[in-house]
Amino acid sequence: MTAPDDRAVRDQYEAHPYPARDPADEAGRLITGSPSHLLEVEHYVYAGRRAGALTALVAGGGTGDGAIMLAQHLADRGGGSVHYLDLSTASLEVARARAAARQLDNITFHHGSLLDLDELGLGPFDYIDCCGVLHHLAEPDRGLAALVAALKDDGGLGLMLYGALGRHGVYPAQRAIRRLAGDQAGAERLRLARALVADLPAGNWLKRNPHLADHLGGDDAGFTDLLLHPRDRAYLVPEILAMTAAAGLRISGFLPPGEYDPANFLADDELRDRARALPEGERWALAEDLSGALKTHVFYAVKAGNRDGGAARPDDPAMVPVLREMPTARLAESLAKSPRLSARLGGVDCRFELPADSAEIVALIDGGRSLRQIHGRLRAAGAKLDWAAFKARFDAIYAVLHPLNMLLLAGR
Repeated sequence: MTAPDDRAVRDQYEAHPYPARDPADEAGRLITGSPSHLLEVEHYVYAGRRAGALTALVAGGGTGDGAIMLAQHLADRGGGSVHYLDLSTASLEVARARAAARQLDNITFHHGSLLDLDELGLGPFDYIDCCGVLHHLAEPDRGLAALVAALKDDGGLGLMLYGALGRHGVYPAQRAIRRLAGDQAGAERLRLARALVADLPAGNWLKRNPHLADHLGGDDAGFTDLLLHPRDRAYLVPEILAMTAAAGLRISGFLPPGEYDPANFLADDELRDRARALPEGERWALAEDLSGALKTHVFYAVKAGNRDGGAARPDDPAMVPVLREMPTARLAESLAKSPRLSARLGGVDCRFELPADSAEIVALIDGGRSLRQIHGRLRAAGAKLDWAAFKARFDAIYAVLHPLNMLLLAGR
């Protein structure tokens, strides 16, 4: 039987499919993101191995961002399939229309709950995406267990959960809306909530939180998802570590990695050294505490017993480096002009400097050449680099670009 809160969650997404998407926009661009970018899946789930013809599940697919992106990537590779699952028929129809606009025939659409995967007869899957769903369940642990049960032993998951610190102010505002709106529903409740947000005093924590401005000032679907949701909760990194460990999983990486590196939020050398000496999970938690701006946590995980899976490492000459989005020529040209990059990580403007000769290595990263082959190309062009010297140069590049989620190891 569907509980009242479950019906309220479903009804919200029937009224406000989220995120708001127009299928006509598919003609102009493919919306990409994390998790479930195929290059990320290969890096963080398959340790840099080519994933092949994946059978994937997008559990709680919403209006289709993750499902459409992954299906398009798989179609471009010539194999693989995606199963889309969601409680909201309105969201499902938007996702279906987007797939039709792209002429994608590798998505199968299912209406239902991820808690019913076994009853629906779906699985097992090589990869499961569950983005922004578990934190809306009455029992998130039960939902995660259902996903793990549908996952192959050598597969992995891409997950997103709300971050507690970056959502500072959300839950007092939700309580205030409930008190003021009472039994008002639908458009009237939304009107009152928008009036309240506009009238908040300057010292209110939601008013002072700059990281939520996109939802507060955006469309009704985003505003409703933030402040009118009937059930949600947010997590700290240690809570996510405990939750995934209890489900028999190990986290292979948070994204972008640079937001989970405390060194990017510290200037004092002694403090940075102490932070680097911490175990990985403690470093992730420290970065969250220092930043205070992480409103979501995106991460990949594999089963704890899967020793061949997890994150790739740049320690094998056969590894293939690949740029996640930026065209090789454009990045190489930019680095030839200046080896400096800037990025905003966890609410902080960070600056990085690559080796002065990075452009010639980046120019050879085409997603097909291995590290060994790139080294060979440089030597053939006259560079007097032995393997150790080349590897040191590549590692310095990787140490900047990988934390920004720009450079991955995939498709070997």
